Amino acid sequence: MNVVQASILGLVEGVTEFLPVSSTGHLILASRFLGIVQDEFVKSFEIIIQLGAILAVGVLYAPRFWSQRRLLLPVIVGFLPTAVIGLVFYKLVKTYLLGNTMVVVASLAIGGVVMIVVEGWLPKHFVRVRATPESISVRDAVLIGIFQSIAIVPGVSRSAATIIGGLLLGIERKTAVEFSFLLAIPTMVAATALDLFKNPQIFSGGDAGVLAVGFIFSFITALLSIRWLLGYVKHHTFTAFGLYRITLAAFVAGVMLWS
Repeated sequence: MNVVQASILGLVEGVTEFLPVSSTGHLILASRFLGIVQDEFVKSFEIIIQLGAILAVGVLYAPRFWSQRRLLLPVIVGFLPTAVIGLVFYKLVKTYLLGNTMVVVASLAIGGVVMIVVEGWLPKHFVRVRATPESISVRDAVLIGIFQSIAIVPGVSRSAATIIGGLLLGIERKTAVEFSFLLAIPTMVAATALDLFKNPQIFSGGDAGVLAVGFIFSFITALLSIRWLLGYVKHHTFTAFGLYRITLAAFVAGVMLWS
């Protein structure tokens, strides 16, 4: 992987990490179209540059954490189901699912259909939790964490799983989105730490430089993406993202069939 490819992947990661479209899926597809071989370094690169996007959340929400310490409990509790499931299935995911384009295509399409169905069903029901992420109960946090654990499958989308899970639990749209942002912090820090622990040998001096480029681009674009999404959800549903996922899956499947 060269610096230009790392920059493009960093941009893709930063834009898509918090949108319900699967950043991992987009990274795998982008790598394929850029001609990047899915070796062990690339798989780890795609996990670790997500930390750049998560740093953007830390920068934007650090004052919130400092002034509202009670946020820590739902975030930590919501992280636990993913931590357990991620540890159990780490080897399976890294060996067979990461880098698998067909898994990504199927997950994008199925996830898109689910989003459209849920958005069509939701208006018939009242919102139960309207306030802020601080108001999310331990029970709801655990259930959202279980939804998040589904996203160990590439193409599902961590943000889509947590946001849809929150909406199904009756949590207001903006609150569900913000909680998804916050839940990403321990989740991706843990995923990165685990990958570095399991694969410390794959990073040479040159690889570290390429990783730094992807990390920086991811951080900058994620800042913009977060602000945009918070404005978007005030007046829109996620149906458009569902349609986008289905369209992208169909396009990629078509390219694969013809190539």
